[in-house]
Amino acid sequence: MSGAILYIKKDLHITEVQQEIFVGCLSIVSLIGGLTGGPTSDLIGRKWTIGIGAVIFQAGAVVMTFAPSFRILLLGRLITGVGIGFSASISAIYVAEISPAITRGTLVSLPEICINIGILLGYISNFAFSGLPQHYNWRIMLGIGILPAVFNGITFYIIPESPRWLVMQNRLEEARSVLVKVSDRGEDVEQRLKEIKEAACVNTDYKRKALYQEILCPSPGVRRMLAAGCGIMVFQQITGIDATVYYSPTIFKNAGIKSEKKILATTVAVGFTKTIFTVVAMFCIDKVGRKVLLYVSTIGMTACLAVLGIALALQKHLSGSVIQDFGIGLAIFAVCANVAFYAVGMGPICWVVSSEVFPLRLRAKASALSQVGARVSSGLISMSFLSLSRAISVSGVFFVFSIISAIAVVFVKLCVPETKGKTLEEIETMLISEEQKLDLADTESGKTEHELETDS
Repeated sequence: MSGAILYIKKDLHITEVQQEIFVGCLSIVSLIGGLTGGPTSDLIGRKWTIGIGAVIFQAGAVVMTFAPSFRILLLGRLITGVGIGFSASISAIYVAEISPAITRGTLVSLPEICINIGILLGYISNFAFSGLPQHYNWRIMLGIGILPAVFNGITFYIIPESPRWLVMQNRLEEARSVLVKVSDRGEDVEQRLKEIKEAACVNTDYKRKALYQEILCPSPGVRRMLAAGCGIMVFQQITGIDATVYYSPTIFKNAGIKSEKKILATTVAVGFTKTIFTVVAMFCIDKVGRKVLLYVSTIGMTACLAVLGIALALQKHLSGSVIQDFGIGLAIFAVCANVAFYAVGMGPICWVVSSEVFPLRLRAKASALSQVGARVSSGLISMSFLSLSRAISVSGVFFVFSIISAIAVVFVKLCVPETKGKTLEEIETMLISEEQKLDLADTESGKTEHELETDS
């Protein structure tokens, strides 16, 4: 979209406000898919929920490709957003539920790697098709996204259903068969099945209870789980990554690069950087741990976003070819370094944490809620970036992102648990134990207050 929007503006003569709405609406409308994806996956299964999302996405891509006007183009974007929300709300859960504990972090980070490969291919296609007539180039840039969705649909005839979902449906033999296929050789399949059945029994105890009510009126322990899982997904977006990806041509133009061809070539470098460092995170996440990489990521992003703000401010207030060239180089370095730090931590690990910290009875719905938080945050950032840039300058916006990233460091310290090397059932047991301690502390606090009121 970052490259296509350059030519959509010229071809369809859209305003700056229409541009913001068009870019940001995908994240907002994905709320529909996000909110319905969790309950749907509990009803029909994890993998078929993702499959439905792929079909919806394909439909939206076709509408955008052949759109004769901005209204039809916007309709296609809205349909695409529903498909993305539908799939994204459950994909990390699916991968987490079929993965062995020892490699779960690596495998759950794969969706983020695939996202980055998609972004990189998008940047490359933007550059490759930019020389075509502007009435056609942006249509090809958007239409080519149909191909991965077709491949995604084909794979659903190959991959297994989640064994944990199968156990919840009392399809134990099918669950055992899947566990045999996806478990490590030395892993005791029967022991894993027993642990999953025990967790499912806990889930059964909650069937009469309105789970959304438990999420909306949480106990202290569930509140901590929601803070960790939903909070980290919100911070993933409000640190400005979508603004960097969607509006990278605008950023580089403000940095002083004039040629559209050079701007699109520079975005390819950003895509390569983001993809490479996501692969680095994949190999480190189960060895180093979640929190260490999150610390590295948020601290590094804080510094890089501040440097980017300085670089853009230099271009605005200083003149001279040498200084301008330095400012351009510094801006390119800051953007690439920022996406590198994001890719090594906040990018993949937020998906991992949000798929791990919720108990089985709440996992699909709470994870969908965390996706809602991420999509709303992403939409607000995407739909306000140009307006904020006009109000406080592009450099000012990135100084704000730097401050938010610094707050994220504190959030990781206080709210995010370390889950490296634990099975989902062990994580659930650990967090339930902490939940019971918090509930007990809350009860004792209430008793103390009541005794003090009685004495007075």
